[in-house]
Amino acid sequence: MNVVLFGATGMVGQGVLRECLLDPDVQSVLSVVRRPTSRTHPKLRELVHDDFHDFSSVERELAGKDACFFCLGVSSLGLTEEDYRSVTLDITVAATRALAKVSPNMTFVFVSGAGSDSSERGPRMWARVKGMAENVVLNAPFRASYVFRPAYIQPLHGITSRTRWYRVFYAIARPLMPLLVRLMPNSATTTEQIGRAMLGVARHGAPKRVLQSADINAIE
Repeated sequence: MNVVLFGATGMVGQGVLRECLLDPDVQSVLSVVRRPTSRTHPKLRELVHDDFHDFSSVERELAGKDACFFCLGVSSLGLTEEDYRSVTLDITVAATRALAKVSPNMTFVFVSGAGSDSSERGPRMWARVKGMAENVVLNAPFRASYVFRPAYIQPLHGITSRTRWYRVFYAIARPLMPLLVRLMPNSATTTEQIGRAMLGVARHGAPKRVLQSADINAIE
């Protein structure tokens, strides 16, 4: 399996990248980044591209992929709707447009969030915009596309969030995290399980196209 990954430096993306590099079925991972990182691995290649709103100049690099794991995102805290749309929706539109053109036979998996509003009409700005991005993915002409809506996510294997208040929250909640995941399987998952579930969906599909935490945890 040849994978293209967006958002590899974020908390979820770090977990997904880890599972991809460990999985013997994954031959290569193309990580699309704005700036190079220090991560190296025989399977990993970074595509440095500064304009995430237009991927037309790198379409050749994106061709022939079997799966896209789209983990890119930001917190809506402190952002206007216009700014949040620019990252959450507009980049998703640009990525799906480019990938559908050169890799239409791929499986596209989009990381959203619990409570996202696919009706696009609810009162919460972040939920509406996430719902818009979900609809873009689900309506794109790929072989298959799925939306993951995790709620609480436990970071494993030394993975941390780049968002400061997330890091503070996880530092405070860390002693309770394993218990939460065990006691609340319908609301909690881990970075490891999300990565494994993405690979499972890319290999075998899933019974539904929008997957909540419990659905994610059930995928092998």
